[in-house]
Amino acid sequence: MSNIEEYGEQTFENIKNVNEYGEDFWYARDLQEILHYKRFDKFLNVISKAKEACSNSQQNPEDHFSQVGRMVQIGSGAMREIDDMMLSRYACYLIVQNADPQKEVVALGQTYFAVQTRKQELQDEFDHLDEDRKRLAIRNELKEHNKSLQEAAKLAGVETNFDYATFQNHGYRGLYGELDAKAIHARKGLKKSHKILDHMGSTELAANLFRATQTDEKLRRENVQGKQLANQIHYEVGSKVRKTIEELGGTMPENLPTPEKSIKQIEREHQKKLTDK
Repeated sequence: MSNIEEYGEQTFENIKNVNEYGEDFWYARDLQEILHYKRFDKFLNVISKAKEACSNSQQNPEDHFSQVGRMVQIGSGAMREIDDMMLSRYACYLIVQNADPQKEVVALGQTYFAVQTRKQELQDEFDHLDEDRKRLAIRNELKEHNKSLQEAAKLAGVETNFDYATFQNHGYRGLYGELDAKAIHARKGLKKSHKILDHMGSTELAANLFRATQTDEKLRRENVQGKQLANQIHYEVGSKVRKTIEELGGTMPENLPTPEKSIKQIEREHQKKLTDK
């Protein structure tokens, strides 16, 4: 990620707020300043275009643009109320799409809010999936991230198949309280040919996905060299994920139930439904 991309994301994250329902929102005057509009009345013209685009998208602008009074500190240290607006993520997305494209920060805002809006859409879609579809979705994502993790490990010096198996076991031991792949396999009562990840529920898969992505990023970010250090980092990341689960009062991954159906069975059933249509 380039410096300018980091600047853009940090900038829009820094002015983000969260309401009492846990929903993200931004104040219009904060966004005006970030997008380098000197006058609020000029920025209101951009907001007006964004509202029109909102209506044209069959959305109710009142759900995304809320007029509010806001207390701010003035030069003397006293407080006074000013007119402002609370903007949803989607409202911000429409605003940056209608803002001055010549401004570099506007382009950054377009990227930021497009990505964040899509993330929320995917999360909403995911929340409506049943357990089988959640397992499929996370398992497929984990497959892709494991490829990236393997590449990062190789760059760190984890080269042979034996080295990589050892590396993976360090991650499992950290996350599963010292249980390695063989012990997890046995605990789940799996056959030798079964893949552990194909016999996990969505919660257990999500914990392993987090372990994999965070290890991948740390290996690359710190340019880790040496397989022993890579193994240590994988173990530490797994342990931290386990610690987080414990602090949240969650069930340890080794104590989560093993689903009756494997991922392979679910895939076959879904494929059959498609061919029967």
